[in-house]
Amino acid sequence: MKAKITLKDIARELEVSISTVSKALKNSEEISRDTKEKVQAFAKLYNYKPNNIAISLKNKRTKNIGVVIPAIVHHFFTTVIRGIEKHANAKGYNVIVCLSEESFDREVINMEMLANGSIDGFIMSLSSETQRKGDYNHLKEVTEQGIPLVLVDRVTNEVDCDKVIIDDELGAYMATKKLIGQGRKKIALITTDDYLSVSKARTGGYRKALLESNMEIDEKRILKLSSMEMDEKSIEDFFNKNSVDAVLCVNEIFTVYSMRLIQKKGIRIPDDISFIGFTDGLLSKYANPSLTVVAQHGEKMGEIAAQMLIDRVENENDEGNYQTKILEPTLVVRDSTIN
Repeated sequence: MKAKITLKDIARELEVSISTVSKALKNSEEISRDTKEKVQAFAKLYNYKPNNIAISLKNKRTKNIGVVIPAIVHHFFTTVIRGIEKHANAKGYNVIVCLSEESFDREVINMEMLANGSIDGFIMSLSSETQRKGDYNHLKEVTEQGIPLVLVDRVTNEVDCDKVIIDDELGAYMATKKLIGQGRKKIALITTDDYLSVSKARTGGYRKALLESNMEIDEKRILKLSSMEMDEKSIEDFFNKNSVDAVLCVNEIFTVYSMRLIQKKGIRIPDDISFIGFTDGLLSKYANPSLTVVAQHGEKMGEIAAQMLIDRVENENDEGNYQTKILEPTLVVRDSTIN
């Protein structure tokens, strides 16, 4: 009897990506004929079942929820998990958390591992690599079989499922208008490339606020990093090359690091320059000075996601009519801006 293999095993043996294997098994036109034949022959030889995720989930109720998030270093995702656990535990469900570490391959592997009869459905926030690739076959494989999936925060319109997001554009708009209202004229934005859904929306809100106020959008004052990972050199170079009097950052880690750089130069916060970040975490509260932030209400987001998922699990015939719930952000004003 041949051993059961996974997408990762096939990819490793044939020296191709997991994405290529997934697409080849679905007979995608994006994959060459030779590669498809090679992958499909190997899968047949080892009796690989491409829909094993869906099969295992459909056949058994476990009272477990699988959660896949990009990282826990960001305070926001820890609050999302807290909210998920709060609602799930109250309903008698357990929560199993896995990290994708911003990797597409790890995201796929985590789903495959969790779905081996272990869980009833998924709550996920997409990895940056998944959004950059635009490859959602592993999610579609689940949803096409009627398996409950709820996407939170980082989402895609390519997959039909329930979603819970914050109004990121509104949050950035509110923050930028706050800075404009304080008389700031040279407002910078530190964000990531637009392939990340949240960053694209926040950049849109920043631009909208400037345009409404008849202020010039200087592209030199927009720093787009390649990911949510800290890039100290790029941020330092940005401040060395640009004169700004206010900064909006896509997360609190970028913001607090930027504040430290500015303070080392002898520039006063908020007298000379104001800062606003996203996520109301411990870094924001205990920074010096304390940081004005756009609060994303991660715990509430997690509770709503868990409620939506459990409702799907317990109402198996209720497929379709997917909802996207949009939460309104809150601006929490502290000492990094002029009150």
